[in-house]
Amino acid sequence: MPSPEFADAVLAIVRRIPEGHVMTYGDVGIAIGSEAPRAVGRVMALYGHAVPWWRVVPASGEPPSGHSRLALPHYLDESTPLRGADPTSGVYDPEHYRIALSTARLPYTHEIFGDVAL
Repeated sequence: MPSPEFADAVLAIVRRIPEGHVMTYGDVGIAIGSEAPRAVGRVMALYGHAVPWWRVVPASGEPPSGHSRLALPHYLDESTPLRGADPTSGVYDPEHYRIALSTARLPYTHEIFGDVAL
């Protein structure tokens, strides 16, 4: 079980992720000075409902596990860059899309990473 201090640090970072951007579990860990992406995932599983959970994704670019349908409207509302739209209709299948990490991922130059020596 993650400590309350660790959970608070994770949730504080997630609240700061700007609309239209994402961070991986590992990125969130880096931002708080930890190398524990699985612990970040555990915090998100337990307490993520209180923050914009859809902005924290696996390094694969897939939406959070088991939440692709719930996350898609958030991504579309926030204009988060995605991959996998039907080429003819531009519509996303809620079960088969990915986040375009090359453009959606928050860069390490963002102020969220400001206190971390990279």
